[in-house]
Amino acid sequence: MRRAARISLFAGAALALAACAPEEPVTRDAPVADLSRLEYRGIDTRLLDGDLVQFLVAIEGEAPQAAVSRYAECAAAQYALIRGYGFARHVRTKVEMRGGQSVGDAVYTISAALPRGLRTIDAEVVVSVCAEDGIPMV
Repeated sequence: MRRAARISLFAGAALALAACAPEEPVTRDAPVADLSRLEYRGIDTRLLDGDLVQFLVAIEGEAPQAAVSRYAECAAAQYALIRGYGFARHVRTKVEMRGGQSVGDAVYTISAALPRGLRTIDAEVVVSVCAEDGIPMV
């Protein structure tokens, strides 16, 4: 195979993989409006399988996606601590407007040891930051 064809094939494969890449994680450093002023409307926690947990969160009105994601992250961190675990790993978060509320559907794994992956959280640290920011938890 000619060099140009190999490079073209590689570039096409790289673009295809990039299109499938998961959304960028929302970090605690992401700029978000004053979190304490939002109207948090509750958290519904569902154990899906063993260490896999779903968090449904709602904020009144049109809240920034980062705020909804942070709310779910706070819920996951507190839940991990309640269950005797110290860490969580973000799997996915979907945010949409529904019935005048910004609704988040997030899935995390919880574990006693630091899990593999880039989107992990130390539950104690996150709970502390969430409390400082006035974000309610489980």
